[in-house]
Amino acid sequence: MKKRQVVVKRDNGSGRSSTTSSSVVRNVRYGECQKNHAANIGGYTVDGCREFMASGEEGTTGALMCAACGCHRNFHRREVDTEVVCEYSPPNSSRR
Repeated sequence: MKKRQVVVKRDNGSGRSSTTSSSVVRNVRYGECQKNHAANIGGYTVDGCREFMASGEEGTTGALMCAACGCHRNFHRREVDTEVVCEYSPPNSSRR
């Protein structure tokens, strides 16, 4: 399951005619399941689920349960990719 969060920040300095804007894009992906199924007997074993697949639509409780292994999303390894994009337009760029 991939989730995307976009944060847009705009900085317009007082007295300046230039515009600087930056956006932060975070892609969240849930990888393999890390739930220890043998913890109650002192061992360590995982079920081999390779990637989280939501068993329901976004906004429902099924969206937090994995369709492949039945575990909660928190048992799956969380990977966050962060990308910062900055855009700058100089003041009066047409003037030389």
